[in-house]
Amino acid sequence: MRIIGAGTREDHEYRELHTFWTVPNLITVLRFLAVPLFVWLVVRGDYLEATIVLAVLGSTDWVDGYIARRFDQISSVGKWLDPLADRLAMIVVAVTFFATGIAPLWLLLVLVIPDAILLVYALVLFRGIPDLPVTYIGKIRTALLLAGTPLLLLHRALEPGHEWLQVLAYVLLVLGCLGHLVAWWGYMRAARLKHRTLRPTLGDDVPEARAHE
Repeated sequence: MRIIGAGTREDHEYRELHTFWTVPNLITVLRFLAVPLFVWLVVRGDYLEATIVLAVLGSTDWVDGYIARRFDQISSVGKWLDPLADRLAMIVVAVTFFATGIAPLWLLLVLVIPDAILLVYALVLFRGIPDLPVTYIGKIRTALLLAGTPLLLLHRALEPGHEWLQVLAYVLLVLGCLGHLVAWWGYMRAARLKHRTLRPTLGDDVPEARAHE
């Protein structure tokens, strides 16, 4: 069973729904609405409960993609809503971890600064966010970060005596951050190449589009 792109039907021609009301989109919204609950639990010091919520957040990111592909519910809304919710949720998690002393500042900076640079770059070139193809590096990066953050929180919930959880968490997070930088550089190059392709035919009037990952 494939993990990345699970639910893909190789012999099926997918349609794109132009509606918000799909099961994957509703799961995405519910996932993002659970982020404030996660923050509240961490601030209260309920680390085990927060770990469970964070694990659910990560798993539903896989579930909504599977449902969209398996049951032909890919939508134009979902293409930008899902990555937007993922990005915002990851930033909130990183900020919460740093603010409560669970993770160091470098984790927050590595996650936030590249995305901010890409956003500004895209706004300058496209006056919007370019519609860039999904990369496997980006997907693997997300999976590593979604696996590492709950383990880091679980270590805080079970300490002392479970240092191996912290070691494993940091291994996954470092790999995820490296993947984040590689994916960021790939999207920067892809955005530049797309701008060069569109510029001769569209001039300065480059249409606004959305990025999805």
